[in-house]
Amino acid sequence: MILKRTPEKGGFWQPITGCLEEGESRIEALRREIREETGIESPIRIVEHVHHYEFSDPHLVKQFVFGVEVSPNEKIVIGKEHCEFKWCSFQEALRLMKWKENKEALRKLNELLT
Repeated sequence: MILKRTPEKGGFWQPITGCLEEGESRIEALRREIREETGIESPIRIVEHVHHYEFSDPHLVKQFVFGVEVSPNEKIVIGKEHCEFKWCSFQEALRLMKWKENKEALRKLNELLT
């Protein structure tokens, strides 16, 4: 699944993303961001240690990539940062996503799962 940010926030497609809040573990942040951005409360499986990367914006930002499996019957309720969501194939997600880092993370996840 990928999400489309609202026009005010860039209007581009991306996976679920987010930041750690103070005192939060990476898994706690992952679960919170999934819930906030999609309404999903209980993922079936979390794939940890998929990939990580760093960039400056203007401070150093560390991104940690996870994979998440959810029930096909899950009702999606997107949060206010996004205006659309889409279940799509690996190739379609690569084509739609804007950021090279997101694409590389998806490639790494695909390698792990195939």
